[in-house]
Amino acid sequence: LADSRQILSMVDDAAARAERLYLGEAGELRIGFTSSAPFISAVSETLSSFRRHFPDVHIQTREINTREQIAPLNEGSLDLGLMRNTQLPDTLEWQVILREPLMAMIPHDHPLASCPAVTLSELAKEPFVFFDPQVGTGLYDDILGLMRRYDLAPVITQEVGEAMTIIGLVAAGLGVSILPASFKRVQLREMRWVPIAESDAVSEMWLVWSKHHEQSHAAQRFKKQLIAASAGRYL
Repeated sequence: LADSRQILSMVDDAAARAERLYLGEAGELRIGFTSSAPFISAVSETLSSFRRHFPDVHIQTREINTREQIAPLNEGSLDLGLMRNTQLPDTLEWQVILREPLMAMIPHDHPLASCPAVTLSELAKEPFVFFDPQVGTGLYDDILGLMRRYDLAPVITQEVGEAMTIIGLVAAGLGVSILPASFKRVQLREMRWVPIAESDAVSEMWLVWSKHHEQSHAAQRFKKQLIAASAGRYL
């Protein structure tokens, strides 16, 4: 009789877990994200809420640049990707979760730092601190593409791998740069964030997933929750 009760309990536990998996309340969720994603309130709020409401879902996050997310999304080793707008293969689907202004970063003692706004042509005349093209960040093509639309080509004097390094070098006076407004949470007294005058100086964050790999219910639930949280947001 005791053995029968134990077996029934195990069956009930297995059935309960299967139900939680089906409902997206248990299992694993694998998310890739660019370095700016955690600075976006819709992303951080959704991660926090999802963890609080579904503690049995193991969230595995990987900080990985935009271009480097494409292969694991196609292979199915990532369920979802958070990346900057970039050219994607037709095997992937995407949804815009944020449109935000790009902002200039200027050393505090530079004449442009006190301006209410700066133009791209003004920035292009200054030594420019930016990403190494080999890093694979979507912001490289995004921001240089914006400048090319105005027939501008900044003189890049420092090439680095991380956005935080760019911020640090601008604060050290080595040049100016441009990053999305979500990074504005990083405030240093040696540097100023200044709006860019051009109205099309914006960047998008995308939520990306594979068309051909079946998503877990946890991934589907998270995707729906994040899209709802980000609806209509413009930072």
